Amino acid sequence: IKRWQVYIVRCADGSLYTGVAMDVMRRVAQHNGELANGARYTRTRRPVKLIYQEKVANRSAACKREYVIKRLSRREKLSLIASGSRIISLTRKM
Repeated sequence: IKRWQVYIVRCADGSLYTGVAMDVMRRVAQHNGELANGARYTRTRRPVKLIYQEKVANRSAACKREYVIKRLSRREKLSLIASGSRIISLTRKM
């Protein structure tokens, strides 16, 4: 059973891109141009590498979590990635 996930990829230029998907590996392949429909942001920053993923209950939860992660500073995102788990204390109010 596929579940919604929030993921972060590191782009070739070192930037971080956060997204949501049910099939994260397919989405990473899209970002890398192996399949159609990658994000515009990652098209000029290939290759990308999956560095973080987090399962969530449903699409709504995935979008809310993506929003929270996108508002984190780069340092906070790197801390989240290093821990490999959710860091509630770093999230800002929505």
